[in-house]
Amino acid sequence: MQTYWTLMRRELAASFLSLTGYAIIAAVTFLVGLIFIVIIGQYANSPFEVPVTELFFNTFWFWILLPLVAPIITMRLFALEKATGTYETLMTTPVGDFQVVSAKFSAAMIFYAVMWLPLFGGLFVVQRYTNQAGALDAGTIWGMYVGLLLIGCLFVSIGCFTSAASRSQVMSAMVSLVFGITLLLLGFVANQMEVHDWRSEAISFFNLASHVRDFLRGVLDTRQVLFYLSLSMFFLFLTLRAVESRRWK
Repeated sequence: MQTYWTLMRRELAASFLSLTGYAIIAAVTFLVGLIFIVIIGQYANSPFEVPVTELFFNTFWFWILLPLVAPIITMRLFALEKATGTYETLMTTPVGDFQVVSAKFSAAMIFYAVMWLPLFGGLFVVQRYTNQAGALDAGTIWGMYVGLLLIGCLFVSIGCFTSAASRSQVMSAMVSLVFGITLLLLGFVANQMEVHDWRSEAISFFNLASHVRDFLRGVLDTRQVLFYLSLSMFFLFLTLRAVESRRWK
C-alpha cells in the first residue's frame, strides 16, 4: 500500500506542480464559464423547466469539452515515461504492474475531480443571476458531480489504455479522443434510428447522455453506476495487460 501512495503522490506532483496542469484547469474553467454565460443569456427572464445541472449537460459545448479533457490528462501517464526512458526504470523497481496502473489512474481521477470544482461556482452564479429559486439544490448538485466522476472514470480509463499501448503522447491522445467521440456518436445514432429493434437497443445501451439524465435530477440509479464502473474496469484491465506485455517482448 505504501508503494501505491508513493506512486500516486508522484503522479499528482507531476500534475499540480507543473504549469501544464494549471493551464488545463484554467482552460476548462474558461470554457465552463462561457457555457454558463450562454445559459444566463437564454434563460435570464424565463423559468427553468429542468434543473440548472441538466441545462449545463444539455449544451452542445459540454459534450465537445468532455471527450477532450481526459486525453489531455492521461496522454502523458505512460507514453511520456516511455518516450523519456523513465518507464523502464520505473518497471524495474520492486513495484507491481497493478500498483502502477491503479496509482496512475487514481492520480488522473483526482486531477479530473479537482478540474471540475469551478463548475459549482458557475451553478450558483446561474442560480443567483437568473432569479430561479429552487432550481438548484444539494441533490441535483451531488448527483451531477457523481455523474461527472462516473463519466470521467470511463474516459480516463480509456486514456490510460491508449497511453499504455503507445509511446507517443499525441497518438495516445488522438486514439483516446476517437474512442470518446465514438461513444458519444453511438448515442446520437441510436436516437436517429426510426426502427426500434435489437440493433437500436444495443447501440442505445452506450448512449452516455441518457445514462446521466437521472444523475442530473439527483437520482442515483445503480444500473447506470454499474454501467460506467464495468466499462472502466474493462479498459483498466486492458491497461494492465498492455503494461504486462513488456514481459513478452
